[in-house]
Amino acid sequence: MDKLAIIGGRPLFGEIAISGAKNSALKVMAATLLTDGVLTISNMPRLADVDMMLRLLMQHGADAKFEGSVLTLHAKDIVSTEAPYDLVRKMRASFNVLGPLLAREGKAKVSLPGGCAIGARPVDLHLKALTAMGAEIELDEGYVIAAAPNGLHGAKIDFPFVSVGATEHTMLAATLAKGETVIHNAAREPEIADLADCLTAMGAKIEGAGESTIHIQGVGALHGGEHSVLPDRIETGSYAMAPGVAGGELFLRHARLDLLGAAVGALEEAGIRLEQQEGGIRVRREGDRCRAVNVLTQPFPGFPTDLQAQFMALMATADGVSAIKETIFEGRFMHAPEFARMGANISVDGQTATVRGVKRLKGAQVMATDLRASMGLVLAGLGAEGQTIVNRVYHLDRGFERLEEKLIQCGALIERIKE
Repeated sequence: MDKLAIIGGRPLFGEIAISGAKNSALKVMAATLLTDGVLTISNMPRLADVDMMLRLLMQHGADAKFEGSVLTLHAKDIVSTEAPYDLVRKMRASFNVLGPLLAREGKAKVSLPGGCAIGARPVDLHLKALTAMGAEIELDEGYVIAAAPNGLHGAKIDFPFVSVGATEHTMLAATLAKGETVIHNAAREPEIADLADCLTAMGAKIEGAGESTIHIQGVGALHGGEHSVLPDRIETGSYAMAPGVAGGELFLRHARLDLLGAAVGALEEAGIRLEQQEGGIRVRREGDRCRAVNVLTQPFPGFPTDLQAQFMALMATADGVSAIKETIFEGRFMHAPEFARMGANISVDGQTATVRGVKRLKGAQVMATDLRASMGLVLAGLGAEGQTIVNRVYHLDRGFERLEEKLIQCGALIERIKE
């Protein structure tokens, strides 16, 4: 497995281009299964997860062409309605082909999903929503077998808690359902509105995306369309913390403050100056060290769980004591012991991590436990004294495009070691 070697202690200066949002791109890709027309998606990130989704879509019959950051998909005919274990187990987002296949073909057999090991992430809400829309669903040997011989119909879906994946999945399926589907307690993440924009460009009728109630009026068919994926807010937030850890000043091209929600306030309170300028965000740290700040992860517009590990890296060398409470996923503090190997003072009690900032971390051998934890360890290494080796960086390749190249351009000493 590849490793990253990082020599820390060098301030970062320069420009980083923020890529298209992975969490949006994967769901937009799944939308191609809803139409026999051509879907052209621009600002697509080149990531391991995107390649995995491409393999799955091609298995269902889609033709694909990638040119630079433009992906052209054409699922003229669905040749298979089965999503096998070998493809779905590696990435949770691939489960979202179930709804489109069911809506278009009236049947689907999809393996239960895999992905990062950050606690139980059940798909109950996905299945309950599809059942409410008329799907007949059974579980058999790790597969979801679904049928809707008479097609899906509109329904009122009231989620007991906010779920981004279930909201997106319901939206995808509802576009071709007969009648109106109303989603209550819908997720409000920017990726929801981005998916809705894509579906609308394909002929869907959707109102309220980005709000807590979404109305989808089903149509008889969708056509092809064009869509540009919004910039990745998690990549933006991650790189925005880099000057906070290592010092320096960065311009994050294409980045948008409005996509960061509560993370803006938390970073500014910590002493990171964020300035929206034409074409992106300028970022720098005020003073020699950041200040300790308490955060609570919440659905958007709250502080995102996908920035929690990176924020812990920032707080590890902040002045003071901070409390980080994780409310979205259990078991998402597995990176804390890895930070401790670098000299961080972190204690975990249930879903709360208390971080007592030290003046400087020291390089060490560490192991990535999931995608976002990987980026947290990279940030910690950028500010640490000496060399840090981050193992299992295949996690990073799932969600951060050209990471080493982007950081090297800004003066970081970072190298991939292939094994």
